[in-house]
Amino acid sequence: MAIVSLGDQRISIYDARGKFLEAPVSTGSTGYETPAGIFSIVQKKEMHSSNLYQDGEMPFMQRITWTGIALHAGVLPGRPASHGCIRLPSSFAEHVFGLTDLGMRVLVVRDDMSPSDIAHPVLFKSSPAAKELAAALPSNPVPTNKGAAEARFGPSRRNAEVVPGSARYLQLLQSIAATKTEEVATANKRLQEARAAATRAIAEEAGTNRLLLRASEANLVKAEAALKDMERRLETATTPQIKERLESAKAKALIKIEEIQSQLQAARLQAQARRSTAEHATEEVGAAAADRDRAADAADEVTRKTLPVSVFISRKTQRLYVRKGNYPIYEGPVSIRDAQATIGTFVFTALEPLGTSGEMRWNVVAMYRNPTSIEPSAPARNASAAPTDVNAANAALDRIVFAPEALDAISDIVWPGSSLIISDEGPSSETGKDTDFVVVMSGEPQGALKMRQREPMPMGGWFERSPFRGMRSFSD
Repeated sequence: MAIVSLGDQRISIYDARGKFLEAPVSTGSTGYETPAGIFSIVQKKEMHSSNLYQDGEMPFMQRITWTGIALHAGVLPGRPASHGCIRLPSSFAEHVFGLTDLGMRVLVVRDDMSPSDIAHPVLFKSSPAAKELAAALPSNPVPTNKGAAEARFGPSRRNAEVVPGSARYLQLLQSIAATKTEEVATANKRLQEARAAATRAIAEEAGTNRLLLRASEANLVKAEAALKDMERRLETATTPQIKERLESAKAKALIKIEEIQSQLQAARLQAQARRSTAEHATEEVGAAAADRDRAADAADEVTRKTLPVSVFISRKTQRLYVRKGNYPIYEGPVSIRDAQATIGTFVFTALEPLGTSGEMRWNVVAMYRNPTSIEPSAPARNASAAPTDVNAANAALDRIVFAPEALDAISDIVWPGSSLIISDEGPSSETGKDTDFVVVMSGEPQGALKMRQREPMPMGGWFERSPFRGMRSFSD
């Protein structure tokens, strides 16, 4: 998690063990203010150029809105000076670029805040079904790649118990997902082969055989017409010699008709066989497509199980939203006790499993020092980060009542990095395709967003729309 303090012009990087990096920044100047709010990294580019401002080189760019606000290396004059982006020291930007992943949470706060550990019965844990699946998975050690993770956290516990949310459980699910993905590739290959076979069969059924059948039918019509002509001429024959010749011609016409009828019957049987082959090939395409879809659904289901869940509860909309991997999976009403009273804005993050129960260790960051009674903005003071008020966070959790179907959508497997956002605010219009939840603090300057404002989206069913389809993105 990155926490950017606007007042102190400072960025702090946290992991499950606490803060491990810090650097000065330069945020948006007057009229172009970087908005305070909750964001996450949606795109990374080692070298990016602004399409809005001249000479806008943005090395080690990490985008947090699709309308152009990003972290990137830039000039730091010791004050807010950007067009809304968060400028970082060059070496720091390069270092952080190598550490982060898409989806990393970025909090932009007015006054610097730090996470506090928290435990509460409302905070999610993995469901019993996940624990049963964990118990059924193989118990042999899974090799791990040594690298940056071990350099920071130490060697992996190769014989750790397989519990929901653990690194080893994630490896096993990822292995299953890889197998399912291979099954999708195999099913796709079978589908392509079935389509090619169906194309050939349909072409054969509609091609040479059909022409042969039509030719035989035409020949039969001609032969039968010739036979009738012979019969008419026989009826009017005036001499025995003419009658004998016509009888001989009639016999030959009958033989020819029998031959054509035999050829026609063979052509019809062949046409029926090829028609059956084409129909069977078409059925094979349908079966292969169904197999491919089932394999893809199974792969998607397992892959989704490997992704952290992100939950947003808005007092403003009185709704609960759930995403996995930036993909919306649930939206519904939520019950908030004393819903007219301010609740504050908090980000709760799952850090690591606690034993084998499916429970997680959590921390929480508030957007303000006094979450429910926000004090006026004070001059920058380069102060230490204020720890989040755990009592206020617990009070917010106490007011939430989850519907059973919402818990079903949330508590499949809770991974480290899963999050719960509770806020008085609604989801920003920046929330959309390929983003986690974006929440902007309405009481703070939003110059950078207003400069990049797009047509607002209606709230109803917002998560089903893609507000960025056809949009041009703008950058600092």
